[in-house]
Amino acid sequence: MSKRVVITGLGILTSNGKGRQEYWQALKEGRVGYKPVTLFDASEFTVNQAGEIGDFDATVYMGTKGLRTLDRSTKLLVSAAKLAKDDCQFIITEENTDDVGVSCGTTLGSIKSISDFDEVTLREGPRYTNPALFPNTVINSPASQVSIWHNIKGFNTTISTGFTASLDAMQYAYDFLQWDRAKVIFAGGVEEMCMQTFFGFYTLKFMSGSKEGTTFINCPFDKRRNGVTLGEGACLIVMEDYEHAKARNARILGEIASFGYSFDPSRINKYNPRATGLKRAMTEALEEAEVDITDIDYICSNANSTLAADKIETNAIKEIFGKHAYKIPVSAVKSMIGECYSVSGAFAVAASLGALNESFIPPTVNYKEPDPDCDLDYVPNEARPAKLKNIFIINFSPSGSNTCMVLRKFEP
Repeated sequence: MSKRVVITGLGILTSNGKGRQEYWQALKEGRVGYKPVTLFDASEFTVNQAGEIGDFDATVYMGTKGLRTLDRSTKLLVSAAKLAKDDCQFIITEENTDDVGVSCGTTLGSIKSISDFDEVTLREGPRYTNPALFPNTVINSPASQVSIWHNIKGFNTTISTGFTASLDAMQYAYDFLQWDRAKVIFAGGVEEMCMQTFFGFYTLKFMSGSKEGTTFINCPFDKRRNGVTLGEGACLIVMEDYEHAKARNARILGEIASFGYSFDPSRINKYNPRATGLKRAMTEALEEAEVDITDIDYICSNANSTLAADKIETNAIKEIFGKHAYKIPVSAVKSMIGECYSVSGAFAVAASLGALNESFIPPTVNYKEPDPDCDLDYVPNEARPAKLKNIFIINFSPSGSNTCMVLRKFEP
């Protein structure tokens, strides 16, 4: 594989910013997006904070027609696609639409739709369910609707690998571009905030403040951390064959150097303390990019404010990067937007593109009490000016999937 793959557009909706520039500015300012939940009644929980996009209005991006039967995930993703399409200034026509694809990572996106549809079926009977709502119960509905709304006739794929799904969707898109099966691909992910997913994470005691005797706090790498803050949103980056982008004189935001992936089947819903799969994925990404550990200028981490994951990631970075690990800034975007599950990897890529183009390193906010087990440079509380060339992105899960990416500043 030798094709160069570049990024020419970004469409993003997060709890702390809508659109590329607003999101990047929020990261510069260290602006948090989590706040009291309004989408549903969270009063029965000891936690009512989440990274919810409280003022999302799909009509701003999609108009007023055809929205009635679409669920929140679909509206978020189709809206992100509109932002991405506008940002890359690529016009989809009947002549080029077969060369355009969609690759979306999502895992929990259809849970609310399934729940609502089944509730009517069980209470009133199947004759009283609205058949127009059934497509929302299928996990590939958001990606399919992106193609429908934007007249994309190339391949359409949904990846469902949990926490790493959006980064895995980007790797899938990368391979399609390498194999010349597409010229332009909208790749990323989506997750929506709803009572069902909130309740699930709360019941598993995975959320900050959900364990007895703990209070809500979102502070990756900090000694006080006790669980994740749930978030939502959608993000699609426009990945493009470099020669195709060059021919149309496209603005290029960055270049994808490599991916590394490894599945670690050691256990389910518990992080492997040895980080076996994570370290394999990290090593593979570095080798595929043909960069030395000293070439990495910044690590955009997975850190989600859980005791185990942040320590495991710190140890993995130190093992792979050796003494140089103490010289590389490492920060946690999730300190501002929370753990957004399948779309978290895409949000990390979007943040890294901002770092490359705006010359800054996003901070790890709410960092106050250093943890002896987490002793790297976490860019505490304030963004840091920096000229960056190579960024290393880490995304891993307690269910075994580990995906890493090297993103570099574009040079013709």
